[in-house]
Amino acid sequence: MQTGSAAAMITPDIRAWIGRTEAIGPLEVSRREIVKYAIATEQRLAKYLRGDEAPPMFLYGLLFPVVPLERIGSDGLPQRALLPTLPLKRVMAGGTRTRYHRAVRPGDVLQGTLRLKDIYGKDGSTGPLLFVVYELHIETLTGELVVDELQTRIVR
Repeated sequence: MQTGSAAAMITPDIRAWIGRTEAIGPLEVSRREIVKYAIATEQRLAKYLRGDEAPPMFLYGLLFPVVPLERIGSDGLPQRALLPTLPLKRVMAGGTRTRYHRAVRPGDVLQGTLRLKDIYGKDGSTGPLLFVVYELHIETLTGELVVDELQTRIVR
């Protein structure tokens, strides 16, 4: 286990990552993708099963890139380019606040930005914790807002 103050672990090189962005998309949404997701997640509303509208969590899978196995992290997710090398290695979900502006529909072409908003440390009872905060903004190609999200990852 890493010892020392969590705040001291955030070096100037790590802090320099704050504000960096990663472009997302454009990603075209098909009715077929919506129907497949609805069936796989056992949706019951007809609008999802017909593919007229995507269930809210549909975006979660859509936004992750399809990558070779060697780019999959130990948590089973694609490794993010928007993450500095940290002195702690175990990444956990720390929470998400999502605001949906409108439903995702077939034919939508989505684009957005993921921004590393903040990195800060706290000393917990079992050792130091680092918090990595991302802002996600997704809209249509015509600029219509779809979702804004604040994601926190905890690294220990």
